[in-house]
Amino acid sequence: MYSKVLALVLAAATLTACGAAAGEQSQQQPRITTAKVDRIAAEVPSAIRDRGALQVITNAGTVPPLTFYDTDNKTPIGVEVDLAGLVADVLGLRTQVTVASWENVFVGLDSGKYDAGFTNITVTEERKEKYDFATYRLDNVSFEARRGGNWKIAGAADVAGRTIAVASGTNQEKLLLDWNAQNVAKGLKPVDVKYFQNSTDYYLALQSGRIDAYLGPNPTAAYHAKSSGQTEIIGTVSGAGPTLQGEIAATTKKGNGFVQALADALNQIIADGSYRKVLDRWGLANEAVPRSEINPPGLPKS
Repeated sequence: MYSKVLALVLAAATLTACGAAAGEQSQQQPRITTAKVDRIAAEVPSAIRDRGALQVITNAGTVPPLTFYDTDNKTPIGVEVDLAGLVADVLGLRTQVTVASWENVFVGLDSGKYDAGFTNITVTEERKEKYDFATYRLDNVSFEARRGGNWKIAGAADVAGRTIAVASGTNQEKLLLDWNAQNVAKGLKPVDVKYFQNSTDYYLALQSGRIDAYLGPNPTAAYHAKSSGQTEIIGTVSGAGPTLQGEIAATTKKGNGFVQALADALNQIIADGSYRKVLDRWGLANEAVPRSEINPPGLPKS
């Protein structure tokens, strides 16, 4: 599920009428590109192929690495924009990216105004009733700690007796509290759970030693660790819980005939190595998938 903590970490952008081409990315980081593949481009529905542009809708915030604004405060960049651009390359299309609020992403897909959503959308069984999915990243949450320690987290017992921060009302909080309940039932020390108001407070507490780790969405944690050089990921678990690996997917209106082309294009960029270059750029190598799948098992209905 799209974690509520992204609302805390990523300030939601309002709907904007102007799209930005993926080629307009920051001059400091030119967009990674790849070649058109004719056999895959031929799978694109004629309405999209005749238009010559892939209409992508996404949700932007202010913190990398998902979708955020370049230094001009108007050009959307980030891992989602980069991957959408690669897919368009394979399909022989230009990329037109429109930024919308989270709820308007789905309004735009429902109306057919946009061809695909690239915006950290998790596959769920409920969403599969209205949308088709082609997966491209794992949906994970991560424990971030100060760099240089020897503490690793693989399961519930590893957090016993530790002080860990998490955002209230999130999937991460539920996971941490469930683990804590398991530990207490086994006679292990409880977790000291801490809550803060914003991401800056979490990281200040981490650096000062007031907390041992911060449990948050893997994209923001992994990118922060990569860019700051002061922290590291010491454990990663599925955002869908212990019984299912959640997956993020390109999302398109159900039955519109486009999902096969999306999946084939994603598998092409995985095979040609451009996919890995994008994930490495944004510190998300630990969310790589071996191949794109169409409509895999999703998070169950509540």
